[in-house]
Amino acid sequence: MLAPVANDGERPAAPASDAEWMGEALALARDAEARGEVPVGAIVVRDGVVVGRGGNAPIGHSDPTAHAEIAALRDAARMLGNYRLVGCTLYATLEPCAMCAGAILHARIARVVFGARDPKSGAAGSVIDLFAEPRLNHHADVAGGVRDAECAALLSAFFAARR
Repeated sequence: MLAPVANDGERPAAPASDAEWMGEALALARDAEARGEVPVGAIVVRDGVVVGRGGNAPIGHSDPTAHAEIAALRDAARMLGNYRLVGCTLYATLEPCAMCAGAILHARIARVVFGARDPKSGAAGSVIDLFAEPRLNHHADVAGGVRDAECAALLSAFFAARR
C-alpha cells in the first residue's frame, strides 16, 4: 500500500531514517500480537514509499510460510506488478529466518534492515548468514540492530506472557 495522501494532494513526509521506518514495522508487529501471533512486522520501501506491509500470521492462516517478511514481499510484488523488487529495502522487526532470507534474495531486495537478532533461527549472521554466502547469485546489504531493544522487548513480553 502507498502512504495515505494528505488533503492537499501531497504525500506526507516519509520517515527520514531506518529507525523511523522500523517504527512502521513495529506497528505491524503489534497488530500481529493483537491477533495472537508472534509479534513480528515487516515493510518494503522503495523510493521513500512503503510498497509492502506484513505481519506474522502462521497461526491464523494455518500456514508455516506466513511470516511477516513473506507477507510484505507478496504485498510489494502485487503493488509493483513484479516479483523482482529491485531497489527496495525490507525492514523487519526480527532477523529473517532461512526461509525469509531465501525469499528476500529471490526477490532481489537491495537492502535488509532488522531489529532484534534471532539466536535460534536468524539467517543474517546469528545462526547462518545467507546474505553473505558467496556462492549465491544475489546479495543484499544488511543492517541489524535498528531499535533492537524495542523489538526484542516486544518479543520477550509476548513469550513471557505465554509461560
